[in-house]
Amino acid sequence: MSGAPASPAIQRQPVWFLALFALAAAGGAVAYVPLLTVLLPQRIADLQGGEDVAALAQVSFLGAVMASLANIGVGMLSDRARTRRPFIIAGLIASNLLLLAVGTAESVTQIVMLVMVWQVALNLMLSPLMAWAGDCFPDEQKGMLGGALALSPALGALAGSLVTWAGLVAPEARLALVAVLVSVLVLPAVLLGKGRTQPGLVAPVPAPAVPPPVGERVVLRMWAARLLVQVAEGGMFAFLLYWLRSLAPGYPENGAANIFSLVLVGAVPVSLLLGRWSDARARPVVPLVATALLCACGMLVMAAAMTLAWAIAGYVLFGLAAAVFLALHSGQTLRVLPAPQHRGRDLGVFNLTNTVPGMVMPWLTVMLVPQFGYGALFVLFAGLAFASAALLAGSLRKG
Repeated sequence: MSGAPASPAIQRQPVWFLALFALAAAGGAVAYVPLLTVLLPQRIADLQGGEDVAALAQVSFLGAVMASLANIGVGMLSDRARTRRPFIIAGLIASNLLLLAVGTAESVTQIVMLVMVWQVALNLMLSPLMAWAGDCFPDEQKGMLGGALALSPALGALAGSLVTWAGLVAPEARLALVAVLVSVLVLPAVLLGKGRTQPGLVAPVPAPAVPPPVGERVVLRMWAARLLVQVAEGGMFAFLLYWLRSLAPGYPENGAANIFSLVLVGAVPVSLLLGRWSDARARPVVPLVATALLCACGMLVMAAAMTLAWAIAGYVLFGLAAAVFLALHSGQTLRVLPAPQHRGRDLGVFNLTNTVPGMVMPWLTVMLVPQFGYGALFVLFAGLAFASAALLAGSLRKG
C-alpha cells in the first residue's frame, strides 16, 4: 500500500539539474586529480630537494586507505541522517581548507597527516554527493546520468593542465586555484538543488526474508565487473609513459599526458550517446558488456603492438572504452542497489573498486613486467576485461 502512491511521484529531473549535478561530480575529480598527480609530487620534491618515490608512495597508500574507510563511514552517516546536502557543503569547506594547508606544510610527515585528514574531508563531500544522485534521478535517467559523469575524469585531467599552465598563476597559488575551481563546480547544484530529492526514491525497502543466492545477486556481479576493469585502467594510468618509452625511447611526458586527456574528453560525448540509448531502449547493461569487450580488444592490440602507432591506437581504444564503461557503470550502480536507506553505505562499498586497485596495482606490475614484459601484463588485463564482460552478460541473462 505504501509503494503504490510512490511511483507517480518519481519524476524525471530537468536537464539543467542533470548538467549541474554532472559539474558538481566533476568538481570532486578536480579536487583530487591535480593534487595527487601533479601538485603533491611537486610539493614533496620541493621539501626533499628532489623526487622521493617512497614518500609519494606512502602518501598515496595511506590516503587511499583513509578514502576507502571515510567513504563508507560518511555514507552510513548520511543514510542515518537522511540528508545529503549539509554533508556536501561541510566536506567542501573542510577539504578546501585542508588543501590550502598542504601548501604550507613544512615536512613530509606533515603532508602525510594532512593528506590523510584531507581524504576524510573530501569524502565527506563525495560520498553523500553520489548518494544524492540516487535520491534524485529515476531509473529511466540512470544512463544519461552515467554518461554525464564521464565529465568528471575529463575535467579532472584538464584542471591538472590548467593549474600548472606556465605563467597562469604563481606556484604558491595553485592549490588556491584548485579550491576555487572545486567551489565553482560544486556549489550551484547543491544550492539550487534543494527539494530535488524524490520521496519515491528514498523510501526504505524491507530486507527480503530469504536473500537470493550469491551467484544471482546482480549487485555483486556489478561490483566485481567494475573492480576488474578498474585494475586494468589503474595499471595503465600509472605506467602508460614507461610503456610508450619502451617502444620509443625519449617519448615526451606531455605526449602521454595529451593522449590521456584527449581520450577522457572524447569519452564524454560517447558516454552521453550510449547512456541516452540505454535509457531509450531500457537496456542498461548492454553498453557495459560492449565497452568491457572493447577494453579487452584494446589491451590485446597493445600486447601485440611493435610500433608506436599501433601502441597508441590500442591505448586509445582501451582508454576510451574504459572511460565510457566506468562512467556508465556509476549511473547503473545506483539502479541496482537494493536498499535506498543504505545507499550511501553501499556506494562506499562500491568505492572500494576505485581505491583498492591503486593499492595493489604497482606491486602486480613490479612482479610481472621485469620478468615477462608489458605484453604479459596487457594480456592479463585483457583477461580481466573479458571476465568483466562475462559477469555482466550473466546478469543480463538473469534479468
